[in-house]
Amino acid sequence: MSGIERPMTIDNREMKISFILFFIFILVLNKSSNADDGYRLWLKYDKIADAEVLNSYKKLITSQIVIGESATSQIIKNELSLAFQGLFGETVPERNTLNENALIIACHSDLPPGILGQTRRQVSELNDEGFLIKTVCIKKNSLIVITAKTHAGLLYGVFKFVSLLQTYQDITRLNFVSSPKIQIRVLNHWDNLDRTIERGYAGFSLWDWQKLPDYIHPYYIDYARANASIGINGTVLNNVNANAHILTPLYLKKVAALADVFRPYGIKVYLSIRFSAPIDIGGLKVSDPQDKDVQNWWKDKAREIYDLIPDFGGFLVKANSEGQPGPGDYGRTHADGANMLADALKPYGGVVMWRAFVYDANNKEDRAKQAYNEFKPLDGKFSDNVLVQVKNGPVDFQPREPFHPLFGATPKTPLMMEFQITQEYLGFSTHLVYLGTLFEEVLDSDTYARGDGSTVARVIDGSLFGNKISGIAGVANTGTDRNWTGHIFAQANWFAFGRLAWDHDLSTEDIATEWIQLSLSHNKEVVSAIKNMMLSSRENTVNYMTPLGLHHIMGWDHHYGPAPWIKDKQRDDWTSVYYHRADKQGIGFDRTESGSDEIGQYAKSVRERFASLDSCPDEYLLWFHHLDWNYKMRSGRILWDELCYRYYDGAKKVSEMKDDWKNFQGRIDAEIFNHVQQMLPIQEKEAIWWRNACVLYFQTFSGFPIPEDLEKPDKTLEYYQDLSFPFAPK
Repeated sequence: MSGIERPMTIDNREMKISFILFFIFILVLNKSSNADDGYRLWLKYDKIADAEVLNSYKKLITSQIVIGESATSQIIKNELSLAFQGLFGETVPERNTLNENALIIACHSDLPPGILGQTRRQVSELNDEGFLIKTVCIKKNSLIVITAKTHAGLLYGVFKFVSLLQTYQDITRLNFVSSPKIQIRVLNHWDNLDRTIERGYAGFSLWDWQKLPDYIHPYYIDYARANASIGINGTVLNNVNANAHILTPLYLKKVAALADVFRPYGIKVYLSIRFSAPIDIGGLKVSDPQDKDVQNWWKDKAREIYDLIPDFGGFLVKANSEGQPGPGDYGRTHADGANMLADALKPYGGVVMWRAFVYDANNKEDRAKQAYNEFKPLDGKFSDNVLVQVKNGPVDFQPREPFHPLFGATPKTPLMMEFQITQEYLGFSTHLVYLGTLFEEVLDSDTYARGDGSTVARVIDGSLFGNKISGIAGVANTGTDRNWTGHIFAQANWFAFGRLAWDHDLSTEDIATEWIQLSLSHNKEVVSAIKNMMLSSRENTVNYMTPLGLHHIMGWDHHYGPAPWIKDKQRDDWTSVYYHRADKQGIGFDRTESGSDEIGQYAKSVRERFASLDSCPDEYLLWFHHLDWNYKMRSGRILWDELCYRYYDGAKKVSEMKDDWKNFQGRIDAEIFNHVQQMLPIQEKEAIWWRNACVLYFQTFSGFPIPEDLEKPDKTLEYYQDLSFPFAPK
C-alpha cells in the first residue's frame, strides 16, 4: 500500500532485537571489568573466590545445551556466556549430545525422552511462568536440567540457577520448583515525558523519549535483565499523573520500541492514561464513559496500540484524585470509567489497573476512610479484566501504616497491591532503609475476612476469594544515576519487591542475605552484620520520623524533612496537624467509634484488636487513638517520655550504623564502601533534625521536659520552622 508503512511483525522484531542484543552484550562484557560503581546491580558475575566451590561447579558443568531459536533463547545463551565467563573465568562449551556432565536448558516439550519422563510430573504442576531446576541421570551422566512450559519460564529459571552459583550454593542434587504466586508483577514509573520523575531521587527518567524509537540505549537492556532476574514481568512507563500525549502516534511508536526490547525478557509494557484524553488529544468535547463517541474513541485507540504492540499489557488509571479528571466529573462511578476502558482492551487480552487512591477535597470525613467508602459499594460491578490497585495503607505510603481496610472487603473484585519502592517519605535516596520488612509486614497482616489466615497476601494473589487475575505493583526508584537508585542499598528494595512479588512466602531476612551475597560480599561475618543493619533500618527510621503511629508530618509539598507544624493550607488533609491532632490534652487521631470510626471498616477481629488499648500494638497507637500525654505505656513510661525515647533511639541507631559501617572498609568494594560512608552522615544529620524538630514542637503541647538522660536539642523550634527548601526534589 503506497505511503503506508506496515507494522513490524513479532518475528522481524525479534531478529532486530537479537541483532541489537549481540552488540549490547559485548558492551556488558567490557563493562564488567570496571570499578564497582553499582551499575551491575545484583548481576555482577565476579569470579568465584572459593577455589573448592569453583572446582566443584566446573566438574558438574562441563558443557551446556540450550535448545531453542527464539530471541529469548539467544538472551539465555548470552546470559550464560556472561555468567560463566565471569564466575568461572572461562567459557563453558556448547554441545549437542548428552555424553558428559552438562547443563541442559529447554522448554519441556523440547527435552529428550529420557529427561522428559523424569520431569513430567513436576512440570505439569507449573504455571506458564514457572520453572524446574533438577538434577537427572542419563547413561551415568549427571545433568542439570532447567525446564519450563514457556521461554519466559526458562529465562526465570536460568537467572535463578545463576544466582545459586553467585551465592555459592550446593548444586549437586538440585530439585527446585518455582511458580509465581501473583500473575501481574509490575513496576510503576512515575516518569514524565520531559524526563523528570515525580518522587524520583536517582536522576532523570531512564526513557530517552527524544532519541526513541531509533536509539536503543544499553541500559534499557540492563533494566530488562535486572527485572527478569527477579521475576518482574511488566512496566508502566509513565506517571500516574499522566500526560495524554503518551497516546499520540508520535509517542506510541516510541513505546513500541521499548516493548520490542522488553518482550524477549518476558516484560510487557503498560501505560498510565489521562481520563480526559478524548478531549485533550481527540477533539471531543467530553470524556463521559457513557458517551458513545468517547467509547468508540477508546476502542479505536486500543486498536491502534495493539497494531503496534500486540502484547501490550493495558492501562493504569488515576482518576478523580488530586485534581485528575475522571468519571466522577460526569456523575459516573469508578466502575463506569474502568469498565469502558476494559471493554476497549478486552478483545486483545489487556487489563485495567484502576487506582483506589481517591479522596475528595470537599469531603471532610477522615481521609483514611474515603477510598473504602468509594470502592466497597462497587464490589462486583467491575469487568473481569479490571483490578483495583490499592496502596498498602489507607493514607499514603507512610513509614508505617496499618494495612488498607479495602484488603479483604471486596471478595468479587481483584485487588492489586501498590507498594512504594522509591522512598518518598523515608528519606529519599540518602537514607539506608530496607523496605523488605515493610512489604512483609503488610503482606503477612491478617484481614480476618474469612477467619484466621486471611492475609493481605492471600487477598492479592487471588487465593482467598478465588479471583481469576492477580497483581502487585511497586512505584519504581530507578533513574539515570550510575547506580540506578541513588543509594546502593535502595537497590535492595527493588530486589526485595521483585522477590516477594514472585513468592510472598519468602523471608525478607533470606532475601536480604541473598542480596548482600549477590551485591556486596560472601564473607559470613560481613553478610551477618550488614543483614542485621538492614533488618533494623526501617524500624529505626520509623522511630526518628513517625513513632507510635504518627504519620504525615513531613515537609510541605516536597515531603523533605519534618514539619509537624504545617497547617492552614488549601486542604486540611494536606497538613500535618490534621493527622497528629496534638493539643494540650494529648496527641493522636481518634479513629475508634468515638472518633472517625475508620476502625469500623476492618473485620471484627481486627477492629477489636485495634480499638482496645490493651491489645492495640504500640506501633499503631496514635494512628487509632488520641491519648493523654501522661498515658501509661506498656514500657512503664508516660506517653510523652516514650515518644521522646523513641525519637532519640531512632537517631542513635543511625549514629551506631554509621560507626559500624567503618568496620567494612577493605572488606567490600572500595567504591561502594565510600559511597555508603558518605551517605550515612547525611542520614545521621537528618535523623537528628527529625528528632529535634518533632520533640521541640510536640513539647509546646505536652508542657513536659525532655527526659534528663537525653541530650537536649542545640537549636530552637523556631530555627527548624524557618528552614526552607524551595528546590527539594518533588
